[in-house]
Amino acid sequence: MIDSFFRAPVQKTLIDPMAWLLARFGVSPLLLTALASLVGVAAMPLIAYGFQGPALACLLLSGYLDAVDGSVARRLQRSSDFGAACDICSDRLVESCTIMGLCLYAPAIRGPYCLAMLSAVVLCVTTFLVVGIFTQNSGMKSFHYSPGLMERAEAFLFFGAMILWPSAFFPLSILFTVLVLWTALQRLVQFGKQS
Repeated sequence: MIDSFFRAPVQKTLIDPMAWLLARFGVSPLLLTALASLVGVAAMPLIAYGFQGPALACLLLSGYLDAVDGSVARRLQRSSDFGAACDICSDRLVESCTIMGLCLYAPAIRGPYCLAMLSAVVLCVTTFLVVGIFTQNSGMKSFHYSPGLMERAEAFLFFGAMILWPSAFFPLSILFTVLVLWTALQRLVQFGKQS
């Protein structure tokens, strides 16, 4: 949802200049995707051990690299189905590791909540991919992108809040789970109306 409203100004001011610079030096979009994955995975132990600032920095850098890689690919005219697949897998890897880090911070009490969050994400991603399979692509991405209430920016806001305010983890995790499930249901209902 945030992406739908703020993507254009963020793209113009924060992503395009860096994409231009990286493309000028011939940096591979797949390398950026791999770096986004590595930096995102590095957040997991930092979250687990309570290093809030570095964990949040890793998460934000990972998200930024994830936003830049596709723009670099388009500038270099190297967009590909393989690149899109790697990007989607990288996103899910980072989200999964973030949730695992949140769980490992206090596994005995956070475990069920993190399992619920992870299950909701799996279901939501499934609806995203299934709807994408049956819907013709009309956007700038290399696959059909069906927007929803909870997208990557919203997830990162929730993750950031859970990292920075551990005492608010339980209500935030419940709200996150409900909103992600609502997004999955909303996407299916909308697809049903269009079919």
